[in-house]
This record gives sequence, C-alpha cells and structure tokens, in this order.
Amino acid sequence: MPNTQPDHATFQRLLQIVLALSGERNIARLYEQIIEAAQDLTHAEGGSLYIAHKHEGRPALRFEVVRNDALGLRLGGTSGQPVTFPEIPLTLPDGSPNHRNICAFVYHQGQATNIKDAYTVEEFDFSGTRAFDENSGYRSQSLLTLPLINHAGDVIGVLQLINAKAPATGETIPFASWLEPIAAALASSAAITLDNQKLLQAHRDLLDAFIQAIAQAIDAKSPHTSGHCQRVPVLTELLAQAACRAEAGPLKDFSLDESGWYELHVAAWLHDCGKLSTPDSLLDKSTKLHALCDRIEAVKARFAALISQTRLHCLESPDPAERQALEARVAALREDCAFLEQANTGSEFMRPEDQERVRRIATLTWHDHQGVEQPLLSPEETDMLCISRGTLSHAERERINDHINVTIQMLEGLPFPKHLARVPEYAGGHHEKVDGTGYPRGLRGDEMSWPARMMAIADVFEALTARDRPYKPPMKLSQALSILKNMAVGGHIDPDLYALFIADRVWDTYARDHLLPEQLDVTDPGPYRLQAATPS
Repeated sequence: MPNTQPDHATFQRLLQIVLALSGERNIARLYEQIIEAAQDLTHAEGGSLYIAHKHEGRPALRFEVVRNDALGLRLGGTSGQPVTFPEIPLTLPDGSPNHRNICAFVYHQGQATNIKDAYTVEEFDFSGTRAFDENSGYRSQSLLTLPLINHAGDVIGVLQLINAKAPATGETIPFASWLEPIAAALASSAAITLDNQKLLQAHRDLLDAFIQAIAQAIDAKSPHTSGHCQRVPVLTELLAQAACRAEAGPLKDFSLDESGWYELHVAAWLHDCGKLSTPDSLLDKSTKLHALCDRIEAVKARFAALISQTRLHCLESPDPAERQALEARVAALREDCAFLEQANTGSEFMRPEDQERVRRIATLTWHDHQGVEQPLLSPEETDMLCISRGTLSHAERERINDHINVTIQMLEGLPFPKHLARVPEYAGGHHEKVDGTGYPRGLRGDEMSWPARMMAIADVFEALTARDRPYKPPMKLSQALSILKNMAVGGHIDPDLYALFIADRVWDTYARDHLLPEQLDVTDPGPYRLQAATPS
C-alpha cells in the first residue's frame, strides 16, 4: 500500500540530505546534489534547477542543472555539458509579471505548484514542454515546481521535478500531496545553503580582488619590479603542481586540497605586501648614486669644472713639460669620469681593484665658485660607488629586506580563518634558507613548510630572470639555472624542490610564457641537475 504520509525513514533521509548539502563547498556540485536529493525523496524521473538573475537588464530564470534518467540527460553542474535551453523571462515585455510560465509563476507567488498532467492544464503555457517531448519522444506528465526561498524570504530560484514514479511498478503517477512539505523543506534548506555558498564566494572574490590590488599597488611603486608580485604566484603554483605529481622521494606524499591551493594562492600574492612601507626611492634605485635624482650628474659637473680648471692652468703655464703633464692629467680625469659613470650603474660583482680606484679618485679636489677647495667625491658618494653588488648600500638593502618583517607583522595581524591560517608562514618564509642563514628568523629547512620553500625558489628565479631590473639586462636561462643550482648545492634553497624544478621542467613552462626569446638558451636540463651523492 503506497505511503499517504511521511514516515520516519523519509524524515531521516531528509535530515541526511540537508546535512550533506550544508557541507558541500562546490556550487556546481551543490546544484547537482539538490536535484539528485529531490529526485531521491520524491521518486522523480527528472528535474531542473533554475537560478534567478538579470539577463540583458531584465530578470530571468537561468537553467543551472537539467536531469532526466529516462533520457540519460545530464546537463550543467559538473557534467561538462552546458545547458542550451533558453532562459525563462520573469516579466513580460510590458514589465508585468510572467504568470504564463509555471516556473516564473512559482517564482512570483513564492509557493509550490503540483500538477498531475501538464497536457491537461490550460492556465500555463506548456508549448515548450510539448516541443521537447515531440523532439525526444518523451512524455512529460506530473510536475512539482517549488520556489527556493532563502533566510531573508527572497526567492532566489526554482526547483522543478518531473514525472513521479511508483516505486513498485515504475509507472508515472502524480506527486503525492504529503510530499509537498517534504520537498518544500528540502528546497528551503537548499536555498539557504546556496545563499551561504554564494556569500562565501562573494567574500572570496572580494579577498582575491583586494590582494591582487595590493600586489598591483606594490608593482606600481616601481617600474623596475613591475609584475614581480604577479609572477611569483605563477611560479609557486607551477612548482606546487609538480610536487603534487611526484611519485617518489620526499615529496611523494605532498598534496593540496582545494583549501590548500587557495591558501597557497593567497600567500603567494601577498608575499611582498610589506613593500608598501618601503620608500619608492629604494625600489626605484637604478644606479648607486640615485636618490631623488641621479647624483652622477653632479659628479660629472665637478669633473667638468676640474678639467676646465686644469686646462686653464695648462694654457697659463709657460713650461712645455708642465703643459704636457697637465694635458695628460686632463685625459686621466676624463677616463676616471667615464669609469665612475660605468661603476654607478652597478653589477653582479665589483672587483676590489675597482673599489680602490674609486677611493683614489675620491682624494682628488676641485675649486667651487667661491674658490674653496672641495673633495671631488663626498664620503657618502665614495661608499655608494664602492657597492659591490647591485646598486644598494648595506643600509639600503637592510631597509628593503625589512619588508619581510613588515609582511609578517601585517599578515599575522589579520584574522585569517582556519583554512588560511598558514598564509603568514608561507609568505613570511620566502627569504629563509635551508641552511639557516636566511632572514628574518634564520629558519632551517626542516623548520619550514614545503610551500614556504617553494615560494623561496619562485622568488629567486623570478628575480634572476626578470627583464625589468635596473642594474642588469635580462638574464639568460643558462645563467639563472646555474645560479639556482649553486644555491641548491650551497644550502640556500631546498635541493629536493630544486631537483623537481629541473626534472619537471617548471623553469621551461614558466620561461615560455614570461621570458624574452633571447633569454631562452636552454633545452637540455642535464647540466643543471644535481649530482647524486656517492655512497661512502
């Protein structure tokens, strides 16, 4: 004898379904689960889920999922097959509510409608249903259409079930009236879950937009690091993908779930957020003497004055030997000026003998407009021109390096939810070294997470191959990989991750999208592989 009222098993199944829906985080999959659960509760052969939205400025119901077991039809959701049926307008051309379509009617009324046979009802337009049946050979009969009402009492969509089946015989029957409140309870729970998920997604979209805006603001502070905050996430995620594919070695058990990937994504985008506190003059320092302007021009002006003063002495001297010596001195001054101009641009390494030459030049003097003897180089200029690597002094580099402390302070001060709790650790560890000589905390490799070690490699490789650094031309892959290999051998970066970086050709995937053609001089990674240790 068929049920005429809900039994204990029905309520228990409804509770299980509601709990399952509340735990689903993927909206596309959630759409599918709502349809599948409704079919399960009502023994419906098929169903459709619609979500309300604006289409070309007018409200409409958009198909999200369509299911029909008899036809083997699975559209929308995670099926990979898009729903091609036209959207249902919620208003007529004159702006009045559309009450001719049953789904639009249920949306406006906010109440369920149970129809025994669609072909015998005249108050609704079922011409589309009839056309579908004619094309597919199907027979649409009983329909249960329910509004999806959220906690605020707003209708956010419509759930329509089609052709209830008698469990014992499989024949098509009307939807039992006692099922209506059960299905309505499911629809209400589904609406609230959908609303919550959309709210969470909106918050996530807002967070994504915010962190990318921060990254773009940092990159915009200096044309010389433009794009760094956007490229490091790309490299980090490429290396993480390779780690997830590893089938042997220390990374064989490494994996990231959806929350883990998002946590890594957020950390990579925020890894340099502390640079918001770094003075633009340091980020923009393209030469050793650059401050608000490049002071090499002032040095050249002093040379010009000294040369002019020397030539004047030369012209005034009656002694040919003295004039010859003064001419030689002028030539030497011109060479010294050209040398300083070149030294000012910075390099990967300045030789000690070149530093000594700067100090010798600093002992020269000239006379200013008042006739007062002045040093050709100030002590600060001398120290700056003797910078051994790049264009930053030790104090300036310390100031820039302090950005990582600011990054950690900023991120640790944010109330990240549980699934983003490791963002500060990931982002704050990209200047640490596996041998413990990095900064700011001097962590060793075993004290760092895999994602933090990945970000360290990504940060170095991006900086080496960047084409917008002021003190060097774009580095070729061969040179960048050689430096990276030396860092792995020297205990600066994780050797296992470096080996994976090479073997899985992470460098190649990144290079093809982000480097200049003239930088791509490596096809065989063999020379850059680490040598296996020889057993003793």
